[in-house]
Amino acid sequence: MALLTPDKSLRLAIEVIFVLLGGLVFWIGHSGHFPYSFNPHGIGWLLLSIAMIIWGARALYQPGGRVGTYERFVEKDQDWSRWGNWSRGLSLLLLGVLMVAISRVPFSWVGTLLSIGGLLLLLRGLAGCVLVFRPN
Repeated sequence: MALLTPDKSLRLAIEVIFVLLGGLVFWIGHSGHFPYSFNPHGIGWLLLSIAMIIWGARALYQPGGRVGTYERFVEKDQDWSRWGNWSRGLSLLLLGVLMVAISRVPFSWVGTLLSIGGLLLLLRGLAGCVLVFRPN
């Protein structure tokens, strides 16, 4: 059994952060601890969701498909990069669309949609972990 290379260790750490972030967002949405000082109907939330949609679409349709800046510092693995860029771009696009939906629904639905967003982040992190451990 070989050890992980530094670039794969960095990718794994980033994907574990997404798994933890997804779990936290799911818990916050599911438990209902979000209403205090949370305004999903504000202009900031809408601008952030539009930025995420544009960033995700750019990642899907750009020839290089680079989403994150950490890829400059890691070794290029074409197969991983193609699937990793696809999963990151799609998750950003879906999360942006979900955030637009959160800004337009009644406040009673926000918890459910936050939970769905958390699951989306969790699945993105798990998919990234699978891609890290995939043999080259």
